Amino acid sequence: MNVSLDGCADHRVAVADDELHDFVSNLFNNVEILLFGRVTYELMASYWPHAHEDPNATASMLRFAKKINAMQKIVFSKTLEKADWNNTSLAKNDMVEEVIKLKQESGKALSAGGISVCQELMRHGLIDEFWILVHPIIWGKGRRLFDDSSDKKVRLRLLSTKTFKSGVVVLHYQPAPSTRFPDSS
Repeated sequence: MNVSLDGCADHRVAVADDELHDFVSNLFNNVEILLFGRVTYELMASYWPHAHEDPNATASMLRFAKKINAMQKIVFSKTLEKADWNNTSLAKNDMVEEVIKLKQESGKALSAGGISVCQELMRHGLIDEFWILVHPIIWGKGRRLFDDSSDKKVRLRLLSTKTFKSGVVVLHYQPAPSTRFPDSS
C-alpha cells in the first residue's frame, strides 16, 4: 500500500518511478491472486491494460504491465456490473468468506489493494504481511489505511526495510504472534 508520510493512502501520493515499478513487479513474483475493491480496480484497469500504447511508458512500467495484466484478479464490488480486464473475476459475495476460502487453498498467495479491502481484511485478522511504501510527501487530506475506528492495538514485527533513491521507504511488517485483531477470536 502506498501512503504519504502523514498516512494518507491515495494514488496521487505515489512516486511512481522505475524503482517502484520494479520493486512491486518483484513482489508480485510470489503472488497468485490480486484482490481489489471497485475504486482501485477501476484506477488500475484504466491504465495497465493499455500501458503499451503510452509513448511515455518506460521499460519498467511495461514489465509491470505485462506482469499485472497476466495475473489473476478478483474485484469485490456490489455496484460494478462487469470486470473486463484480463483474468479478472467479479465477486459480489462476502469478501471475508471468499478470502478465507482462498487462503485455505494450497499455494494461493494473495495481495490486497485498496483501502476498503485492506481495512476489511485487517478487521478480520486476514492480513499476514504488510508492505507499506511510505512516500516523501505530506498530503494532508484523504483516507488513511489505518483509521482510528478501533481502540484495539495491533502489534507488528518489522521484517525488513528498504529505501529507494526517491526517498520512498518500504516497511515490511508481520502481525506479532500475540496480536489479537479487533474481530478475531
